[in-house]
Formats: sequence, structure tokens, C-alpha cells
Amino acid sequence: MAQERAMAAQFGTLQREHLDDLIGTVRNLGFRIIAPTLHDDAICLEEIASSSDLPCGVHDKQTPGAYRLKKSRDKALFGYNVSPHSWKNFLHIPAEEIAVAEKGKNGLAMNAPVPVAPPTAFLGVRSCELAAMATQDTILMHGPYADANYIARRKATLVIAVNCGQAAENCFCVSMKTGPKVEAGYDLALTEVLSGDKHYFLVETGSDAGRRIAGKLPLKTATKEELAEAGAVWAKAASQVTKTVNTDGLPELLAAATENPHWDEVAARCLTCGACTMACPTCFCMTTEDSASLDGNRANRVRRLDSCFSIDFSYIHGGSIRQSVKSRYRQWLTHKLSSWVEQFGTFGCCGCGRCITWCPVGIDITAEAAAIRAKASR
Repeated sequence: MAQERAMAAQFGTLQREHLDDLIGTVRNLGFRIIAPTLHDDAICLEEIASSSDLPCGVHDKQTPGAYRLKKSRDKALFGYNVSPHSWKNFLHIPAEEIAVAEKGKNGLAMNAPVPVAPPTAFLGVRSCELAAMATQDTILMHGPYADANYIARRKATLVIAVNCGQAAENCFCVSMKTGPKVEAGYDLALTEVLSGDKHYFLVETGSDAGRRIAGKLPLKTATKEELAEAGAVWAKAASQVTKTVNTDGLPELLAAATENPHWDEVAARCLTCGACTMACPTCFCMTTEDSASLDGNRANRVRRLDSCFSIDFSYIHGGSIRQSVKSRYRQWLTHKLSSWVEQFGTFGCCGCGRCITWCPVGIDITAEAAAIRAKASR
């Protein structure tokens, strides 16, 4: 009983009608809030002003190569799984100017633009997405080649996570140990509970900033019943995850599978469009483009998101290293589930399933990894 009381004290409940108190408090602290909205028949991440901007009663159906929204009778505000967008768009942004050269009275002046990093709160971050953010932090924030622009935006970010209440067909976070319940990396974590006439959020704090915000809200200490209801939400989502990846020995297996015959089979279907890498919340590869004004007084360098599926991605003097579809798909999957572990100590996949949903031909990374394992054992 004492343990239950201690656990309850760590959580508070916020009624649905008070969600705008949370949004207003965060906005009053100077943060813009990026959250899910309904736009062009998809869940998009955009700036919101109140809870009325959230996608009330909207669920999604994600299958290999397909994404559809559907209306529900409930009034869930976070009834979808993951958005086509990822939070990477606001941290490791798709395109930004990184260098400028201008002619002046004293000759050529070189400078790097100051990164734009307004205080930003992310509302609705899922557990798999938190794992993806942690992966990018390892590389772009704490790695040997840290990115100043990423660091500036990341330090200006407040994270309000939302635990999943359901799983899509393409989710496989359980195998990757990244969900469906958030464990770390958040300032506040919400669990949306709809039970009968009740609609409330279980609120958990994960940082000093989160605790200060929670202290300004009309929270009530969670009861044993409310904790049980929230636990049922997490358990339901976990039970709905059906896709799996056997990660035991997988990095070593893939590293030794360069000539596995299955690469030819998947290459016959892959369009090398790069949709998987664009949708992926962990992919961080970039290219640079230089341009100059017509009068020659100004030149700039822009960094843009790139994809290893592009034939130009591996270009060096004389041509591209990976000219075949087979070599490019092999590079992507092997990096995600093998060499990434050697480089950064973790998988480069968070199990969100976006690459499966947004592949136009429905290639499934979980099925491909399983097929390579099966053929390697023959």
C-alpha cells in the first residue's frame, strides 16, 4: 500500500478541460508549441494556439505503402499513431544556410549565419520518437563532430511526450525496446485516458522544467484507479504491436551478409526513391550546395537533407561507388541495423514504422531483416 501511495504521488491527473491550462502556461513561458494538427488529410506537426487545433476524434490506419485517416466516435486528441512528419524537421532541419561570403569595402567577408532557435515546445512526442531524438543527440550533440545549429535548437526545446494508446500495423517499437511507454528524455509525459464519461490525462514529470510547469497546473494526485486505467492504455498499445525484429546477433549477421541472395530480391522491388530516409526520424545524411549571385558579390552554401538511395550520394571523382539498387538498399538496411551499432552504440532504427508506411511499394524492413536471417542460416 505504501508503494502504491508513493507511486501515485509521482503522477498527477489533468482533466481534458484543463489541457489549455498546460498549453497556455507553456506559451506564457515564451515557447511556441508544435503539435499534431489535421492538414491535407494527414496528421501534420505545426504550431498551435490551443487544444482546439489538435486532431480530435481522428485515428489513422497505416499498412505497408498506405496511410489513411478515419474519424472516430471518441474525442481522443492523440488517437493517431505517428505523423508522416517527424520532430527531426524542427531540429535537424531539411535545408539551412550554413555559410555566406560577401564582398565589401574591405574585401571578402566570410561568416556563418547564427542559427534560428526560438524556444519551442514539442507536444505529442511518442516513445519511439524520443528514442530517435536521443539517437540524433548522440551523433549531432555529443559526437566528435557536433553540430552547433542542432545543439542550439535542441537546447531551446521542451518535450511534452504522449504515451501511445494504440499501435499501427507497421509499429515494431517493442522489438527495438523503444516503446510504447516513454521512459526517459521528456520534460512532461501525458497518458490520455478515455473511460466511460471520463477524459483526463495522467501527467508525469521528467525534469526540473517539467516540475515547474506542473506546479502551475490544476493537477490532482493520481488515484490507484487512475493509475490502473493509464496502465491499461500502455498495455493495450503493447499488445497491438505485431511486427517484430529479432535483434539477437543481427549486427554481426548483416555485416557478414553482403552477398546474401535476398538483396537481389528486394532490389527488384525498390524504386530508390528515398522516401524511407526522408520519413525516418533518425537519418541525418546531408549534402551541400553552393550558389552565387549574378553580380558575383555574394555566395552562399546551403546544407540539405540527402538520401543514401541517391546515386550521387556516394559519388567521388570518377563516379558513384554504389551504382546498383542492390548496393544502395543494402547500404541503408545494413547501416540501420548493423554498422550504426558499431559507430554509435545503438541501432539506427526506432521501430516507428514510417519507412514501411511511406514506401510506395510497401517494402517492410522487419520482413527483409527476417528474410536475410533465414537465408543466411541455410
